[in-house]
Amino acid sequence: MEIGLVVYGGLDETSGGFRYNRRLVDYLRSHGDTVEVIALPWRNYWRGVVDGLRSSVSTRLNRPVDVLLQDELCHPSLWRQNHRLTRPGAVVALVHHVGSDDHHGRCLRLRRWIERRYLDSVDGAVCTSKFTRRRAAALGGGLGESLVAPPAGRVEGRGLSETAVRQRAADGPLRIAFVGNLLPRKGLTTLLSAVSTLARRHDCSDWRMTVVGSEADPEYAATAADRAVELGVDDRIEFTGEIADSELTDVFEASHVLCVPSRYEGFGMVYLEAMEYGVVPIASARGGAGEFIRNGDNGFLVDPGDEGRIAALLADLAADRARLADLGVAALDTAAAHPSWDETLAAVRSLLTRMATDRSSSADRAASPNDTRTEQGGRP
Repeated sequence: MEIGLVVYGGLDETSGGFRYNRRLVDYLRSHGDTVEVIALPWRNYWRGVVDGLRSSVSTRLNRPVDVLLQDELCHPSLWRQNHRLTRPGAVVALVHHVGSDDHHGRCLRLRRWIERRYLDSVDGAVCTSKFTRRRAAALGGGLGESLVAPPAGRVEGRGLSETAVRQRAADGPLRIAFVGNLLPRKGLTTLLSAVSTLARRHDCSDWRMTVVGSEADPEYAATAADRAVELGVDDRIEFTGEIADSELTDVFEASHVLCVPSRYEGFGMVYLEAMEYGVVPIASARGGAGEFIRNGDNGFLVDPGDEGRIAALLADLAADRARLADLGVAALDTAAAHPSWDETLAAVRSLLTRMATDRSSSADRAASPNDTRTEQGGRP
């Protein structure tokens, strides 16, 4: 197959969605497919919407590929473009999460309209969770042919043995990790407020925390660091910034709990990655994490902003190391049973192949000397 992959910026970003995209590109190329990455410029949302009207963008997209695969993150730049395309065989959205679900305020209705217009323009969709597919279908009215293809982790199995997880649970202060880009959506300030109450409300003073993540929003990152000082917990927290994969492995190996209380996660790759090392996830109840985290069995799901619940869970785990060990082992088992990257990406490739073949057959049947497809007429 010849595939065009539309992304913002390129494939070098650090977020989970871009890691998924890189994995997919490598897999497709290793199976003989040609993949051309079409990098659109990063814009703020509304400048992206203006790009959705530009003929220069449609010129870049209108290529004779079997499948034009589009990261749904780019929908502001694509919302008016797909109906104009005549050369790609099939257009498929790769939906990591529904963007308008992460916004509120007076422009939300317009954002939803723009995203709906985009989702209505694709022939099919690859979604990273059942939750994301439901949200996208509800917004877009169908999606065409769709597939749920969840990401895998970093080691695809167990990063530590059960024995090592149980030994770690009995060792030292409760070690908490936060891993994620420093953005308001990820909920770091909620976690800081939670840990600040551990000693005062729960008689728990034996804990340490590591915060890993790039300063994607410098203003928010500075606010979080200042907040830690204001709360008097900065001496127990290490802000590492963005770190190498080998260093992140060290963080997972040393931690008891991963807490990323996001407002919203389409899937939540970092929870699964932590579970590969027997780290107990405290995850957002809003999003796709509930598809692999069983509340109270292999981790916990908390409502966004519920700092009291987070503090109570951390205090309980610090006090009950046997339960901490059992939860860690259950997390380890869940990660080991999760679909591998090869399983997920094989399913994606199968969908793309089928859609490319179906669209090619339809085009052959429809072709005639009187074929009048034009930019105004849009896709067949």
